[in-house]
Amino acid sequence: MKAPLQRQLFKPGADAVFRLALAVCVFGLVGVLYAAAAFSSSNYVTGVGIAREQPVPFSHKHHAAELGIDCRYCHAQAEYLETAGIPPTWTCMTCHSQIWTGSEMLAPVRDSLAKNMPLVWARLNQLPSYVYFNHSIHIQKGIGCTSCHGAVTSMQLTYRANAFEMEFCINCHRHPEKYVRKPGEVWNMDWSPPADQDAIGPQLVADYHIAGPGRLTDCSICHR
Repeated sequence: MKAPLQRQLFKPGADAVFRLALAVCVFGLVGVLYAAAAFSSSNYVTGVGIAREQPVPFSHKHHAAELGIDCRYCHAQAEYLETAGIPPTWTCMTCHSQIWTGSEMLAPVRDSLAKNMPLVWARLNQLPSYVYFNHSIHIQKGIGCTSCHGAVTSMQLTYRANAFEMEFCINCHRHPEKYVRKPGEVWNMDWSPPADQDAIGPQLVADYHIAGPGRLTDCSICHR
Protein backbone atom coordinates (compact mmCIF):
# COMPACT_ATOMS: atom_id res chain seq x y z
CA MET A 1 0.00 0.00 0.00
CA LYS A 2 1.44 3.40 -0.99
CA ALA A 3 2.07 5.99 1.68
CA PRO A 4 -0.19 9.04 1.44
CA LEU A 5 1.38 12.10 -0.28
CA GLN A 6 2.49 14.85 2.14
CA ARG A 7 0.86 18.22 1.56
CA GLN A 8 3.38 20.74 0.26
CA LEU A 9 3.94 23.41 2.92
CA PHE A 10 5.39 26.08 0.62
CA LYS A 11 4.32 26.87 -2.89
CA PRO A 12 6.80 26.58 -5.75
CA GLY A 13 8.90 29.72 -5.94
CA ALA A 14 8.59 30.52 -2.20
CA ASP A 15 12.35 30.24 -1.81
CA ALA A 16 12.90 32.91 -4.45
CA VAL A 17 10.38 35.19 -2.74
CA PHE A 18 12.14 34.70 0.60
CA ARG A 19 15.52 35.55 -0.92
CA LEU A 20 14.08 38.66 -2.53
CA ALA A 21 12.49 39.78 0.73
CA LEU A 22 15.76 39.20 2.60
CA ALA A 23 17.70 41.19 0.01
CA VAL A 24 15.19 44.04 0.20
CA CYS A 25 15.53 44.15 4.01
CA VAL A 26 19.33 44.15 3.89
CA PHE A 27 19.60 46.81 1.18
CA GLY A 28 16.87 48.82 2.87
CA LEU A 29 18.78 48.83 6.16
CA VAL A 30 21.99 49.83 4.39
CA GLY A 31 20.10 52.58 2.60
CA VAL A 32 18.65 53.93 5.85
CA LEU A 33 22.09 53.97 7.49
CA TYR A 34 23.60 55.69 4.46
CA ALA A 35 20.82 58.28 4.39
CA ALA A 36 21.24 58.95 8.13
CA ALA A 37 25.00 59.42 7.69
CA ALA A 38 24.48 61.72 4.70
CA PHE A 39 21.91 63.79 6.60
CA SER A 40 24.13 64.15 9.68
CA SER A 41 26.94 65.55 7.53
CA SER A 42 24.70 67.70 5.34
CA ASN A 43 24.90 71.48 5.35
CA TYR A 44 21.42 71.54 6.89
CA VAL A 45 22.84 69.94 10.04
CA THR A 46 26.38 71.35 10.05
CA GLY A 47 25.41 74.85 8.94
CA VAL A 48 28.29 74.99 6.45
CA GLY A 49 27.77 77.62 3.76
CA ILE A 50 24.65 79.05 5.39
CA ALA A 51 24.67 82.74 6.31
CA ARG A 52 22.42 83.14 9.34
CA GLU A 53 20.30 86.21 9.89
CA GLN A 54 22.10 88.77 12.04
CA PRO A 55 20.96 91.99 13.75
CA VAL A 56 23.08 93.86 11.17
CA PRO A 57 24.11 92.43 7.77
CA PHE A 58 27.82 92.89 8.45
CA SER A 59 30.09 92.31 5.44
CA HIS A 60 33.61 91.00 6.01
CA LYS A 61 34.23 91.44 2.29
CA HIS A 62 33.55 95.18 2.53
CA HIS A 63 35.32 95.85 5.82
CA ALA A 64 38.30 93.48 5.66
CA ALA A 65 38.93 93.20 1.90
CA GLU A 66 37.73 96.48 0.39
CA LEU A 67 38.55 98.78 3.33
CA GLY A 68 41.56 96.75 4.50
CA ILE A 69 40.59 96.65 8.18
CA ASP A 70 42.80 94.15 10.02
CA CYS A 71 41.03 91.21 11.71
CA ARG A 72 42.55 92.23 15.04
CA TYR A 73 40.75 95.56 15.01
CA CYS A 74 37.52 93.74 15.81
CA HIS A 75 38.83 90.41 17.13
CA ALA A 76 41.55 91.92 19.30
CA GLN A 77 41.81 89.07 21.79
CA ALA A 78 42.34 86.26 19.27
CA GLU A 79 46.14 86.48 19.70
CA TYR A 80 46.04 86.25 23.48
CA LEU A 81 42.93 84.40 24.63
CA GLU A 82 41.00 81.22 23.89
CA THR A 83 38.18 83.00 22.08
CA ALA A 84 38.46 85.51 19.25
CA GLY A 85 35.68 87.58 20.78
CA ILE A 86 32.93 89.73 19.29
CA PRO A 87 33.66 93.46 19.03
CA PRO A 88 31.68 95.66 21.41
CA THR A 89 29.36 98.25 19.91
CA TRP A 90 31.73 101.13 20.56
CA THR A 91 34.25 99.49 18.20
CA CYS A 92 31.70 99.77 15.39
CA MET A 93 30.82 103.30 16.42
CA THR A 94 34.41 104.57 16.25
CA CYS A 95 33.76 104.73 12.51
CA HIS A 96 30.00 104.85 12.28
CA SER A 97 29.64 107.82 14.59
CA GLN A 98 31.23 109.71 11.68
CA ILE A 99 30.17 107.86 8.52
CA TRP A 100 26.79 106.44 7.53
CA THR A 101 25.42 108.09 10.67
CA GLY A 102 21.84 108.09 9.40
CA SER A 103 21.80 104.66 7.80
CA GLU A 104 18.64 102.75 8.62
CA MET A 105 20.60 99.49 8.30
CA LEU A 106 22.87 100.61 11.15
CA ALA A 107 20.03 101.69 13.46
CA PRO A 108 20.48 98.58 15.67
CA VAL A 109 24.11 99.58 16.25
CA ARG A 110 23.17 103.11 17.29
CA ASP A 111 20.37 101.81 19.52
CA SER A 112 22.78 99.34 21.10
CA LEU A 113 25.15 102.15 22.07
CA ALA A 114 22.36 104.45 23.24
CA LYS A 115 20.77 101.76 25.43
CA ASN A 116 24.09 100.28 26.54
CA MET A 117 22.84 96.87 25.41
CA PRO A 118 25.09 94.62 23.31
CA LEU A 119 24.00 93.39 19.91
CA VAL A 120 22.97 89.74 19.99
CA TRP A 121 24.74 88.06 17.09
CA ALA A 122 23.77 84.61 15.84
CA ARG A 123 26.80 82.41 16.48
CA LEU A 124 28.18 80.61 13.45
CA ASN A 125 31.06 78.56 14.85
CA GLN A 126 30.55 76.65 18.06
CA LEU A 127 32.29 73.51 19.26
CA PRO A 128 30.69 70.99 21.64
CA SER A 129 31.23 71.71 25.32
CA TYR A 130 33.55 68.70 25.63
CA VAL A 131 36.01 70.09 23.05
CA TYR A 132 38.76 72.49 24.12
CA PHE A 133 40.03 74.99 21.55
CA ASN A 134 42.37 77.92 21.99
CA HIS A 135 42.64 80.57 19.27
CA SER A 136 45.85 82.10 20.62
CA ILE A 137 47.96 78.93 20.55
CA HIS A 138 47.02 78.25 16.93
CA ILE A 139 47.87 81.80 15.84
CA GLN A 140 51.14 81.78 17.79
CA LYS A 141 52.08 78.50 16.11
CA GLY A 142 51.58 79.86 12.61
CA ILE A 143 48.01 78.85 11.76
CA GLY A 144 46.05 81.62 10.03
CA CYS A 145 42.36 82.50 10.19
CA THR A 146 41.48 81.17 6.74
CA SER A 147 42.74 77.67 7.54
CA CYS A 148 39.66 77.22 9.71
CA HIS A 149 37.27 80.00 8.75
CA GLY A 150 37.72 79.93 4.99
CA ALA A 151 38.03 82.92 2.67
CA VAL A 152 36.30 85.35 5.05
CA THR A 153 37.34 88.40 3.06
CA SER A 154 35.28 87.16 0.11
CA MET A 155 32.14 86.67 2.21
CA GLN A 156 29.54 89.35 1.69
CA LEU A 157 27.58 87.75 4.53
CA THR A 158 29.59 85.54 6.84
CA TYR A 159 28.90 81.82 6.92
CA ARG A 160 30.44 78.75 8.47
CA ALA A 161 33.16 77.44 6.16
CA ASN A 162 33.91 74.10 7.87
CA ALA A 163 31.92 71.67 9.97
CA PHE A 164 34.73 71.37 12.55
CA GLU A 165 34.12 67.69 12.98
CA MET A 166 36.84 65.61 14.61
CA GLU A 167 38.27 64.52 11.25
CA PHE A 168 38.88 68.16 10.29
CA CYS A 169 41.01 68.81 13.37
CA ILE A 170 42.82 65.46 13.29
CA ASN A 171 43.91 65.95 9.67
CA CYS A 172 45.66 69.18 10.63
CA HIS A 173 47.13 67.76 13.83
CA ARG A 174 48.59 64.83 11.91
CA HIS A 175 50.13 67.03 9.22
CA PRO A 176 50.67 70.56 10.60
CA GLU A 177 53.47 71.12 8.08
CA LYS A 178 50.81 71.46 5.37
CA TYR A 179 49.10 74.41 7.06
CA VAL A 180 51.72 76.25 9.12
CA ARG A 181 52.78 79.68 7.81
CA LYS A 182 55.67 82.04 8.22
CA PRO A 183 55.00 84.60 11.01
CA GLY A 184 54.40 87.42 8.54
CA GLU A 185 51.73 85.41 6.70
CA VAL A 186 49.53 84.42 9.64
CA TRP A 187 47.20 87.38 9.12
CA ASN A 188 47.34 87.26 5.33
CA MET A 189 43.77 86.44 4.33
CA ASP A 190 44.83 85.65 0.75
CA TRP A 191 47.47 83.09 1.77
CA SER A 192 47.66 79.75 0.05
CA PRO A 193 50.39 77.12 0.49
CA PRO A 194 53.41 78.20 -1.59
CA ALA A 195 55.02 75.88 -4.10
CA ASP A 196 57.77 75.00 -1.61
CA GLN A 197 55.42 74.31 1.33
CA ASP A 198 56.58 70.68 1.41
CA ALA A 199 60.13 71.92 1.99
CA ILE A 200 59.54 74.81 4.39
CA GLY A 201 56.64 73.27 6.32
CA PRO A 202 58.70 70.81 8.38
CA GLN A 203 61.23 73.55 9.19
CA LEU A 204 58.45 75.89 10.33
CA VAL A 205 57.05 73.11 12.52
CA ALA A 206 60.48 72.83 14.15
CA ASP A 207 60.86 76.62 14.47
CA TYR A 208 57.47 76.95 16.17
CA HIS A 209 58.28 73.98 18.44
CA ILE A 210 55.09 72.21 17.35
CA ALA A 211 54.79 68.75 18.89
CA GLY A 212 54.70 65.67 16.70
CA PRO A 213 51.52 63.89 15.57
CA GLY A 214 51.77 61.42 18.44
CA ARG A 215 51.29 64.26 20.93
CA LEU A 216 48.91 66.39 18.85
CA THR A 217 46.52 63.49 18.32
CA ASP A 218 46.43 62.54 22.00
CA CYS A 219 42.89 62.72 23.35
CA SER A 220 43.88 65.14 26.12
CA ILE A 221 44.84 67.83 23.59
CA CYS A 222 41.22 68.56 22.72
CA HIS A 223 39.27 66.76 25.44
CA ARG A 224 40.11 68.04 28.92
